[in-house]
Amino acid sequence: MNITIHSQEDFEFMRKAGRLAAETLDFIAPYVKVGVTTNELNDLCHDFIINAGAIPAPLNYRGYPKSICTSKNAVVCHGVPDDKPLKDGDILNIDVTVILNGWHGDTSRMFWVGKPSIKAKRLCDATYNALMEAIKQVKPGNKLNEIGLAIEKYIRDFGYSIVRSYCGHGIGKVFHAPPNVVHFYDQDENLILKEEPMINAGKHETLLSKLDDWTVTTRDLSLSAQFEHTLGVTKDGAEIFTLSPKNWHFPPYN
Repeated sequence: MNITIHSQEDFEFMRKAGRLAAETLDFIAPYVKVGVTTNELNDLCHDFIINAGAIPAPLNYRGYPKSICTSKNAVVCHGVPDDKPLKDGDILNIDVTVILNGWHGDTSRMFWVGKPSIKAKRLCDATYNALMEAIKQVKPGNKLNEIGLAIEKYIRDFGYSIVRSYCGHGIGKVFHAPPNVVHFYDQDENLILKEEPMINAGKHETLLSKLDDWTVTTRDLSLSAQFEHTLGVTKDGAEIFTLSPKNWHFPPYN
């Protein structure tokens, strides 16, 4: 496995790209409301990224047709923006990746549309908390599978399931790079770390849409939630490049 070890200079570029990705989610938050379409959200994010001197990484990536991913309710990931208005009670993940000066910043966040159900709130809360528990394990000397173990330990008491078909990844000048970072405990993933959970309310199985070859839904149509940060591993632990400049915290979501 050819894993790139980045320099402090590289981290400076990653900080800037990560900050812009976080700023994009901060920017779009007030627009996530009942009646808005995900195509409208896509266009707003696209313009914001372009005006900042960056490129939306998903656009035309392996044929993907939009600038962001918008995954609603039972959609696990890679939801393609469309013209269907958002409804009261929807939950929505917006996944943003920017390319700034050749470097990627990648982050996603859950949003509530109107008033979500208690079930949806609990799922989103648990998923966010699982992410933060996992980030605590990102430090020199720990193994890669300790990330998945932390998520699994946190989630198991809720009766939720962890998506196994998709995972986190390395990033830098390349959008998706080694290593893969699974969200569950894998005893064979014993890579030692040197200097994005997806949680379903139902079962972990997923389906890939035959209509667009991108949209991934839960097989049982249960709700799904995910959060994603871009991290750098330092001698002191994990540096989160995609923290919100507005000191956004969770909850509230938007």
